[in-house]
Parts: sequence; structure tokens; C-alpha cells
Amino acid sequence: MTLSFFDQFLSPTLLGVPLIVLALALPWVLIPTPSKRWLPNRFVVFQGWFINRFTQQLLLPLNLGGHKWAGILTSMMLFLITLNLLGLLPYTFTPTTQLSLNLGLAVPLWLATVIIGMLNQPAHSLAHLLPEGTPVLLIPVLIIIETISLFIRPLALGVRLTANLTAGHLLIGLISTAAVVLLPMMPSVAILTTGILFLLTLLEIAVAMIQAYVFVLLLSLYLQDNV
Repeated sequence: MTLSFFDQFLSPTLLGVPLIVLALALPWVLIPTPSKRWLPNRFVVFQGWFINRFTQQLLLPLNLGGHKWAGILTSMMLFLITLNLLGLLPYTFTPTTQLSLNLGLAVPLWLATVIIGMLNQPAHSLAHLLPEGTPVLLIPVLIIIETISLFIRPLALGVRLTANLTAGHLLIGLISTAAVVLLPMMPSVAILTTGILFLLTLLEIAVAMIQAYVFVLLLSLYLQDNV
């Protein structure tokens, strides 16, 4: 049976149970809980340093009202990084290549920022729908355009994460298949292709971390407009 390159993005099942549930629970198992000892191990120290630096960088442009989201945004960052990197391991599945999962993460958080803005400062939130100094004739058109752009935000968050990870995994699959096919015919070209595959894997690791950061950063920017 000939398999498609897109079959790697299908959610695997075991006895009828989708294993995406297990994959979603894996990040909380891999991230260790800091111990009560005076001297923790190096990994826990690095984890604490990374969380502190990321939280400071993320909350720098936000006022005090947005600092309540520090735990949610930091947890989301670690969660997405772990899920994105999970798919680079052999015989694993990347849950964040599923648009339904990404939209399930993006829509509630985006909607929460909009609701907070409408409750705390409705005039300021509604003012984003109409730029200052707009001609009278363009007011209805701009309001419609800004409203559409507001509702497209969660879709853009989910599609951006899905498309970047899917494209990277497909490219890795294509190049690895080409290296296997070229090995008996042109070994030198196959070795060169394998080197390119190694560099692409390093690039995909960087993309996995960057896309998780971009997802959380855009959420913080949406929150900044509403607090």
C-alpha cells in the first residue's frame, strides 16, 4: 500500500482511542517539578531561569492588569514548545499540526482578551475599529474591515502555527525519501542530501521554538490592546 506524505499528520489511534490525548499530556510529564532541596539539578535551574527571563520579556510592554496572565502565557509557551519538538522525534506525532487543536487553543484565549477589553474599557476597545481622522464616507467600510480583521486573528494564529510545522515536516519527509532513493544510485549525492537534511532538522528545531514564541507573543499583543 502506498502511503501519502500527509499520512504522518493523521492522529494515530490505539484500540479506537486517539493517541493525541496521550501526546497532549506528555509535556506535563517531561517538565520536572522543582524540588524542595536547596540545590536543585542543572535542568531545573535552567528551567527556572528560562521561565523568569521569558516572563520578564513578555510582560515588559504590558501594564499591571496584564501581569495576571503571566502563568497562562508561560505555560502555553512551554506546552507548545514541547509539542512542536515532539514531532521531530522518530515514530512520534505532532499534535500542533492539527488545525482543530491550534484553533482550540487560539480562539478561547483570543476571546478572553476581547471580553476583558469590553468589560474593563469598552470605549478604548471599540476605538480600535475606527482610526482617528477617518473621512465620513469611509467610516462604514473601515468599521467592517477592522471587525473582520478582529475576528480573523484567532484563525491567523492557528493557521500560522499549523502551516509552518506542516511545511517543515513535509520538507523533511521529501528530502529523507530522496536520500534513501539516491543512496544505491548516487551515493555522493545521497550523502550531500543527508547533510542538507541534518541542517534542515536544526532549522526545524528553531522553527518549532520560534513559532511557539510567536503564538504567545501575538496573544500578549492582543492582551496589551485590551488591558
